[in-house]
Amino acid sequence: MASSTNPAPLPSAADRQGNFEKAVSYSLHLWPALTLAVQNGWGGPDSADKRDWFAGAVVDLFPEFTDAAEGQQTKVTEEPDMEYVETFLLQVMIDEFEVNTDDDSGMEVAGNIIRARAQCAIGQYDEVNRLWERFQNLRGERVGSMFRQAEDADQDTDWESDDDDDDDNDNEGGADAVMTDAAAPKEKPAPEIDEDGFTTVTHRKR
Repeated sequence: MASSTNPAPLPSAADRQGNFEKAVSYSLHLWPALTLAVQNGWGGPDSADKRDWFAGAVVDLFPEFTDAAEGQQTKVTEEPDMEYVETFLLQVMIDEFEVNTDDDSGMEVAGNIIRARAQCAIGQYDEVNRLWERFQNLRGERVGSMFRQAEDADQDTDWESDDDDDDDNDNEGGADAVMTDAAAPKEKPAPEIDEDGFTTVTHRKR
């Protein structure tokens, strides 16, 4: 007799890979420091395209999922850990956007990516869906609101929107356009330039 306890088959490698790539993209779009850099063009006139490249570069840190049977899989390439991913994220921010992120947001983004990766590997997408929901809730919010919420260490990372809705103009480009066209933080002083010529983004009050 056939056993009824056989585990459900994994989703295809393409499905798992696609969901992981979405999780990386959502994670980067949810990073306030990167959003501010893109909307201010700190990565040059193609900053939005550079963010898309950034997502692809993060995905490329990991080996692609395959449909090989478990016994046929050989571990040729080790998966990067959260510390490695964070270091990569912060280095790209400096190299490509001239932003030195001196808070813990890089570790948070790396953690989101690592958790999504672990779940996608076994065909679970709870973390991907959580990031998608946060991304949808973020649409239309002002980046200034995001930074003011981040300044309070006791607040969760689920930011609340401002009461004023005066940045709804010219948003036909979808979520990317909303984030790109958002107004700069009203209460944030001009970015500081360190001795190496990099822009320092500070989210917490000293």
